[in-house]
Amino acid sequence: MSSPSAATPPILAIRKLGVRLDGVPILRDIDLSLAADSMCALVGPNGGGKSTLLAAILGQLSFTGSIEASWRRDGRIGFVPQNFPLDRTLPLTVLDFLALTRQRRPIAWGVERGVRRRVEGLLERVALSGFERRLLAELSGGELRRVLLAEAIDPAPELLLLDEPGAGMDEESASRLESMLAALRSAGGTTILMVSHDFAAVRRTADRVVVLDRSVRREGAPQEVLPPAERGTNADPGLQAVLERSS
Repeated sequence: MSSPSAATPPILAIRKLGVRLDGVPILRDIDLSLAADSMCALVGPNGGGKSTLLAAILGQLSFTGSIEASWRRDGRIGFVPQNFPLDRTLPLTVLDFLALTRQRRPIAWGVERGVRRRVEGLLERVALSGFERRLLAELSGGELRRVLLAEAIDPAPELLLLDEPGAGMDEESASRLESMLAALRSAGGTTILMVSHDFAAVRRTADRVVVLDRSVRREGAPQEVLPPAERGTNADPGLQAVLERSS
């Protein structure tokens, strides 16, 4: 896996970012830089602004401050949301959904052979082989999230935003997710920002952790920021309280 160089500008530089919703401050004075090819985990309590920060990066919310990108390729951003609004009456299969952005002719005319093979390969990567003909409406929450992940990683994005990607996944699927994210990074060119409440997964996968509770409370390597498995041993009682509300 490549190591980000101190001389390389960050892929994303967030400065003094603030967000208000209906006049209520949700985020304030957020300073955050994402090094190229790194994996940063956002942790913090519900309502602390983690998903709001992702929405600001995606341009879905107005904000004060600045977000500056230094893309090295095409600047493609992949995104897997925590919740996906899905019309359960829509008769759309997994194959059709993933083919929509991968072929030029209308899906009503059928899926091209090359696109079908590409989709089958993607589904294998996210441990959903054989799901091509399943309706999106029939999928569990964890299965739907894996389909959205398949959509987000092909072609490989320069920045991948994940909002609780492991939620609803069994242990085997979560392990496969971690391996796939590691492979994306080792191939080079993908920087990952992930919201997670799973401290064990964060310790295994992230280079850096940012504790967010409307503002950045602390950041650093996982072993420096996250408490050990034994509770009550963190030197910062205030930070410990925030993390207790996050798990």
